[in-house]
Amino acid sequence: MLERFNAALDDVERALAAGEPVDVAALARRASTSEHHFRRTFSSLAGMPVGEYVRRRRMTLAAGDVLARTASLLDVAVRHGYSSTEAFSRAFRAVHGVGAGEARRLRPPLVSQPRVSFHLTVEGSSSMDYRVVDKDAFTVAGRRARVPVVHLGRNSAIEEFARGVGPDVRERLAALSDQEPHGVLSVTDGLDGRRAEGSEVDYWVAAVTSREVPADLEALEVPGGSWLVLTSERGPYPENLQHLWRSAYGEWFPANPWRTRPGPELLRADLHEDGTAVGELWLPVEPVAG
Repeated sequence: MLERFNAALDDVERALAAGEPVDVAALARRASTSEHHFRRTFSSLAGMPVGEYVRRRRMTLAAGDVLARTASLLDVAVRHGYSSTEAFSRAFRAVHGVGAGEARRLRPPLVSQPRVSFHLTVEGSSSMDYRVVDKDAFTVAGRRARVPVVHLGRNSAIEEFARGVGPDVRERLAALSDQEPHGVLSVTDGLDGRRAEGSEVDYWVAAVTSREVPADLEALEVPGGSWLVLTSERGPYPENLQHLWRSAYGEWFPANPWRTRPGPELLRADLHEDGTAVGELWLPVEPVAG
């Protein structure tokens, strides 16, 4: 699978060199997968959405032309897919922190985005148990907040929301839980296809249930389907939980004929007083058509 993803990234470079737009749906077809899975895999492994990567790469290549001074800024703008120097300079500033004209005159420090390529590696990885589980439709019940996406580092909005869900609510959620994954969960849903930094996602403190949901709790109906279940060994919190996503997209999916499908992601975390945790991650999946 990773070879096909790298072939798609070669297509990105060809489009950028020609000053053409990059069609993510076409990249997904090149990688022989769905656009949803392509976007999810890229952001999990690269630490940024594919659209942000394309923007940074485009402006990295454009910076070379700006500094070369062999063409007018309008010619450089058109070469990289912009119809005006104003639009080009705005995009240039968003990546490099200075406008294109200023960069040409003053030659300040600029930002370079290297090419991304994916390689399968398991050195240093924690051992990982997995299951594929078929589940009937169920309900996610709990409290929900709309929070910004943070690709790297701590998400203060999630932490603040989770702290605000009191022990009485958590006890009620634990009592509602009547099927796997058991207990009080962290659930994410509703992320737009771009997965851009600062875009928003629904974050739930919730339980999976088949029971009637009390009126003061929100409910999300989830259709039946297959789920990939990954379990981490006990390890430092939160690093070993974060490693579950990288293990899924960097190790499990490349080796198995499955891909993600739209739906909520469920995480059960058992925290220990010594600062360690055991995690269980549930991802909605579907088999790759032969």
